[in-house]
Amino acid sequence: MKKYPLSIAFGAMLVSTAVVQAQVEFVDPSIGGQGVLLEPTRATVSLPNSMVRVYPVRNDQLDDQVHSFPLTIISHRLGELFWIMPFDGTPNDNNWDRPQAYDQQVETPYYYSVRFDDSLIQTEFAPTARCGYFRFTFPAETAVVLLANRQDGELSADGNNAISGEENIASQSSITPGVMHAYVYGEFSAPVKIETGDIENGNRLTITARDNQKVLEFRYGISFISVAQAKRNLQEEIPAWSFDDVKRAARDRWNEVLGRIEVKGGTLDQKKVFYTALYRCYERMVSITEDGQYYSAFDNQVHQDTRPFYVDNWLWDTYRALEPLQTILNPEMEADKVQSYVRMYEQSGWMPEFAVLWGNHECMTGNPVAAWIADVWAKGVTNFDVAAAYAGIKKNSIEGTWLPWRRGPKCVLDDFLADHGYMPALHPGEEETVARVHPRERRQAISVTEAQSYEDWCTAQLARDLGNETDYQFFLKRAGDYRNLYRKDKGHVWPKDAEGNWIEPYDPGWSGGQGGRDYTTENNGYTYDWDVQHDLQGLFGLMGGRADAEAKLDQLFREGLGRSKYEYFAKFPDSTGMVGQFSMGNEPSLHIPFIYDYLGSPWKTQRRVRMLLDTWFTDTTLGMPGDEDGGGMSAFVVFSMMGLYPVTPGVPIYNICSPVFDRITIRLPNGKKFSIICRNNSKDNQYIQSIQLNGEPLNQVWFRHADLVNGKELKLQMGDTPNKTLGSEPSAFPPSAMSVNPEMF
Repeated sequence: MKKYPLSIAFGAMLVSTAVVQAQVEFVDPSIGGQGVLLEPTRATVSLPNSMVRVYPVRNDQLDDQVHSFPLTIISHRLGELFWIMPFDGTPNDNNWDRPQAYDQQVETPYYYSVRFDDSLIQTEFAPTARCGYFRFTFPAETAVVLLANRQDGELSADGNNAISGEENIASQSSITPGVMHAYVYGEFSAPVKIETGDIENGNRLTITARDNQKVLEFRYGISFISVAQAKRNLQEEIPAWSFDDVKRAARDRWNEVLGRIEVKGGTLDQKKVFYTALYRCYERMVSITEDGQYYSAFDNQVHQDTRPFYVDNWLWDTYRALEPLQTILNPEMEADKVQSYVRMYEQSGWMPEFAVLWGNHECMTGNPVAAWIADVWAKGVTNFDVAAAYAGIKKNSIEGTWLPWRRGPKCVLDDFLADHGYMPALHPGEEETVARVHPRERRQAISVTEAQSYEDWCTAQLARDLGNETDYQFFLKRAGDYRNLYRKDKGHVWPKDAEGNWIEPYDPGWSGGQGGRDYTTENNGYTYDWDVQHDLQGLFGLMGGRADAEAKLDQLFREGLGRSKYEYFAKFPDSTGMVGQFSMGNEPSLHIPFIYDYLGSPWKTQRRVRMLLDTWFTDTTLGMPGDEDGGGMSAFVVFSMMGLYPVTPGVPIYNICSPVFDRITIRLPNGKKFSIICRNNSKDNQYIQSIQLNGEPLNQVWFRHADLVNGKELKLQMGDTPNKTLGSEPSAFPPSAMSVNPEMF
């Protein structure tokens, strides 16, 4: 890893930020901070894609008490590491862990500040990549700070005015067992007295300033290698006591990153929604490389590597939009992230699904690493070991299990899936016979079959590009397996038992138990009627043709729940942001509004996407319709507000929808700019009348990734009445993945 003097790096940063506006000032981390039903967003303070991520620990944005601050987190939504809080008075066993009410809060991506009601203590925080900096201001005479370790490990004094310690996090994975170690080294800005006390599952330090300090600062380094490395990180990144310098550098870094996309027009609220969503797209993955080395929980070893090693990716959520967005904005980083997955495969023997600090988080369904890697490869990001990546993807598919929330070797149900082309389902009330099935997540038979079909199509594309014709044909055949579960007489995907009989009774809007998990994943069957990203034209054929498919898609947005919301959401809490039976609040729905483009009615996509953005993504604490999942949902917002979307990862095109801004400029890493210009754009003028790409008329509502990275200009003429001829002919439809000609890209 190259290192540059701070003055050179800071100077380069000033040059890059001088040409853009201060987009970071539009970011409002409180957006979505009150979850509709499930998890809220968190007001995370960090640098983009960096190890140290801090937020106030509280229930949600409306909680009027802060319980503590972590020194960093384990992973997005998987808990915190270490614990720090300022304190007034003398802590004891009964009052040391005391939440404090607050006001006068400031939340930005680069800086956090809060004042507590009773004590009037002000707490401020600013980050670097591997370090953090707290500044506490005390109105009383005695300055006290509590530091705690709440998991296995220990904190202790480390010489004068310094502390060090570790926490140990046990892996929850069956294929990557072991322990992840987190280390800290920190220093205080004034003479302090450090006392140790025991707490449940850890210990605490009481740090008291000796000289009636009004301001006490704490700077610290985090490491996943050793305390000594944590100290080196601190010495390299915060070598001097200057909170304001750290804050300023963090702000400049965010402006540089957010400034890669500049928007003009739209309302202030729309800019805040857009840039807040873009900020959330940089929460993960995070580089955990320190001085050219990293600790991997995938083999419990420290490794030397010239490339950064990234963790924390929930691919079931993020392959759809977050990773495609980062492929545009940061292709070199995207290659490093993929190579990190290759390293994890080499170290553990399996490609992970959710790669987190402590190893593979065995979560959700499918083999989404295939979709991610096929997409970056198709878009020209090739700086990784594609042969090893393919080997890992192939092993997951044919030797591993497809069971939800399980990883490792296949079982009898996987053999059945391979032999018969669908995951067999159980009848209502039938007891599970396969011990490997997760007791809560169950078989999710429809979702697994569709995931296998799409992700094996993605695997086939890599096999073809690697010259492996046998594998290409093998996986291409499996890509059609979704057809085995479409029941034409009912007009829905439908579960089958092991004898090939349709499950009866079955209601696509209600069956499957909690979350539909006998048959589907977190959503009901209406969503999974459309979860065939790779063969939409083939799906329309099963539905009776394009006219019938379009009528069916219209009805999706109109179909009633068939019961009260009280009853529905008790069973499907993940399926939020409802419009009819369409769920805006869950990731398998993200591509559905764009399906009209493949049916010859792109004006319906334009209207639907505008409506969904206006309704569900607002500048409020309720401005996120479902679990945000660390960029999984926010990337949909960024793409859609710009007027484009990657419907099928693995096919290097973008569908065009209705931008909310008059002009969007994407500053690309190759030095070029891709611009979208919307003439006569307004809330009512949401329909595209005509399209030009680099001055040439375009009768299709899609363009190639190559057009984007080559810095072309897209001009859209907008109006208040649909142009029903634009994109209406089959020759203008976006290419269907199963019949795509790679030469066209």
